[in-house]
Amino acid sequence: MRARTASWHGVTLLLIALGIGAGSGCGGGGSSSTPPPTSPSPPPPSGGGSSTATIRITSSGVDPKEVTIAVGGRVTFVNNSTTAREPSSDPHPTHTICPEINVGRLDPGQMRETGVINRAVRCGFHDHNDPTNASLTGTIIVQ
Repeated sequence: MRARTASWHGVTLLLIALGIGAGSGCGGGGSSSTPPPTSPSPPPPSGGGSSTATIRITSSGVDPKEVTIAVGGRVTFVNNSTTAREPSSDPHPTHTICPEINVGRLDPGQMRETGVINRAVRCGFHDHNDPTNASLTGTIIVQ
């Protein structure tokens, strides 16, 4: 009987050394301590554009006047001027071509992201409160 116990003891030590003992791993029950494989990273946005862009509103107008983003992207408007502004989609006053960019009133120092733009489109924008001021107009290209 002693020889049989020694034999099982040797097998147990071998299993533990190999990491497949009953208590090994995170949860016991024979599970492995190797983490499960992770999902692959999502592919970069198509169209070659970045998924985000920033447009600054200054006392001399918007900068830059044109940005390009990928489908599924957003734009951040930052009001660095001393006047409240309201970036809005063309055409004025309906703002219907790209309603995702109608961010509402931005007081000086405020910033706000547009909604996600999920289609390839060319979005003209203007300041709703000063729609004829060419320095406050620009274009967001989504591709």
